[in-house]
Amino acid sequence: MENLEKIKIVISDVDGVLTDGSIIKDCHGGESKTFNARDGSGIKFLMRADIKFAIISGRTSAAVDFRAKELDIKDVYQGQKTKIDAYQEILSKYGFSDDEVCYIGDDFVDIPVLLRVGFPVAVADATPETQKVCDYVTIAPGGRGAVREVIEKIIKGQDKWQEITARYF
Repeated sequence: MENLEKIKIVISDVDGVLTDGSIIKDCHGGESKTFNARDGSGIKFLMRADIKFAIISGRTSAAVDFRAKELDIKDVYQGQKTKIDAYQEILSKYGFSDDEVCYIGDDFVDIPVLLRVGFPVAVADATPETQKVCDYVTIAPGGRGAVREVIEKIIKGQDKWQEITARYF
């Protein structure tokens, strides 16, 4: 938790983190996902605090592209069976070091990245193996405000919360 002041980017998995992990398929192969509105607000708060947000997902979904565009998320890496390559690309793009990154995951495929970052986070309903390698496990489950919970911790840890939320009071 003492590393929060160093965080310059939050990177998140999608299924099981930004969503509850459910994948809804219709009879034509179309796909739907449910995203939490408070997570979306949190992502916007993060951006106002000059902290970047990126997505790395093992699957590919038009719903993710749509949600990312809606929230103005520029760095979206889908279809990443090995997430470490996309992670490395993000570090290179911005010149960040591992200790400036928070990664939020929920399953085995996230562990290689979680082992590298300065603030590794698992959602409450992540696999036990994933939780074991993290510095923080959220109270909220994936798709139910876990991302917002982490974002609030980071913004408050950087003493930017009052500045970011002042417009609402």
